[in-house]
Amino acid sequence: MSINSKARRDAKKRKLAKARNTPLPIAGTRIEPHAELRDAQGRLLGGIVRREGEWTLGLGGRIVGGSDSAARVLALLERAATMHRNEGREVSLGCSSALRIAAQSEVAERGLSFEQFQLELEKELAIDPVPALNVVQGGSEVRH
Repeated sequence: MSINSKARRDAKKRKLAKARNTPLPIAGTRIEPHAELRDAQGRLLGGIVRREGEWTLGLGGRIVGGSDSAARVLALLERAATMHRNEGREVSLGCSSALRIAAQSEVAERGLSFEQFQLELEKELAIDPVPALNVVQGGSEVRH
């Protein structure tokens, strides 16, 4: 048995596992890109697509959620852009006019501006700060 046999078998297993985990495209399904969040080097950090009537948000190469609400996914992507900027990273956010119009009309139906909607979403997403993992309460010497 050659030295490379195991490497070839492992490579074949990885390739098969990747193929199994990749969703098959559905015939007739159109995916429409509507927004992109990119870093200074042009790498894609996140984006919004529309597929079968649902807005889908992706961040870091993964789908993080979907919604019928254009305003919600756009506000979340803008929030991600703000978080990157607050950490000193230069990012750019490009958005289609169709997404922007859908988000604006959605919040207008609720009697809000987009900025007011973003503030409501921030309040909804606000969580208590995570306690430090090395601080133990109650006097115990156990560290987590």
